[in-house]
Amino acid sequence: MNIQLAPAPPTAIARPAAPTPTPSNSLPPSPCPRTARLEQLLGELEATLGSRPAAARRVLGRTVDEVERVCSKSDRIQTSGCIESWQLSLARHRLQKYIHYFQRGSQRGRTELHGTLSAMIYRHITPANQALTFQGRYTLIEDFMQAFYIEALRAFRRENNLQGDYQPRTRFELAEYLAFVEQYAKRRISLPGCRNQQLIVLRAKSFSRRMPPELAVDIEMAVQAPKTEEGESQARSSAMQQVREQMVADAVDPADAVLRDRIVTELIAYLEGQSQQDCIDYFVLRLQDLSAPEIDAMLGLTARQRDYLQQRFKYHVERFARIHNWELVHLWLGADLDTHLGLSREGWGAFVASLTPQQQEILTLKQNRMADGAIAKHLGCTPKQLQKRWFQILTLASQARNGDAQTA
Repeated sequence: MNIQLAPAPPTAIARPAAPTPTPSNSLPPSPCPRTARLEQLLGELEATLGSRPAAARRVLGRTVDEVERVCSKSDRIQTSGCIESWQLSLARHRLQKYIHYFQRGSQRGRTELHGTLSAMIYRHITPANQALTFQGRYTLIEDFMQAFYIEALRAFRRENNLQGDYQPRTRFELAEYLAFVEQYAKRRISLPGCRNQQLIVLRAKSFSRRMPPELAVDIEMAVQAPKTEEGESQARSSAMQQVREQMVADAVDPADAVLRDRIVTELIAYLEGQSQQDCIDYFVLRLQDLSAPEIDAMLGLTARQRDYLQQRFKYHVERFARIHNWELVHLWLGADLDTHLGLSREGWGAFVASLTPQQQEILTLKQNRMADGAIAKHLGCTPKQLQKRWFQILTLASQARNGDAQTA
């Protein structure tokens, strides 16, 4: 079969012939910056995981496009003279988040994210003039989070130009989505008076105040930057400013704020006593709602060092909350002994029945407000041993409390 090649177009004939380079001078064409960055991220992903997950190129392609868009919108980055460095740094930060959730898997990753976001809004899910138990607050948090996840999925589809029925199908796509939800929840919304607030906190406050449905559109416009001249005009209106003012106003009991400040002070003092200055520095920066890259930069940490510091900080917080100053922390949580450690009546009965006779005795003596020294002497153990046994009881109560709330 004869194959004839089509003649070259006239423009190619009219163009003067370029000199043919010698083989020693020939170089492959340089890839475009986007492609080079994508390949670099794929290489770093494979080096970390040992293989390339399904849909990795598609996910990281979206990431590269997104960080380019973010950098193009930032005047600070555009005038820094290090645009490509910023793009790579932001892309790597997101890649680390994907890897974090990918390695934890579907169930553990979802659970960890849910716990993180629930902790952020715990103090804000309180309807006005209502005192809630731990179980009641947990139920409201679950209702709120379901609606927030739907909102976040819609935002994910919109911002990545995906179809309206898109759902994560692979483990790596799920990791991308979980990382997006975390970042979306922590977005800072500018408000009048040089104030700002995290998006999920604003949503939680609106949810708690039970704002009527007809205000939903106004709230959506209030927390998002206007994109048109009409939106800009509406954003300056007095009504819109009143909505922002109402959303950012803290309607909390002053006594609750005092209790929180006391816990912060006590925790810092405890960490000082444990010679954990790096944990104190990390804790203070976390209180300022700084992002992970900002904390890393200020403390001079790598991602691996930050993970280790977070685990150490978590260990000390658990000891502080269940041994060193458990009464103060549980009072703040609404889960002290007077409220059956936050359990319902049925849950409390089942919890007590599950304890050993000695644990039941310790619990009874604690409820009778007997001093720890007297309890240890009564049981014939050292104060240190009593602390460990009480830590075990509080840990079991926490597990029972979570199980009690899930079945409510």
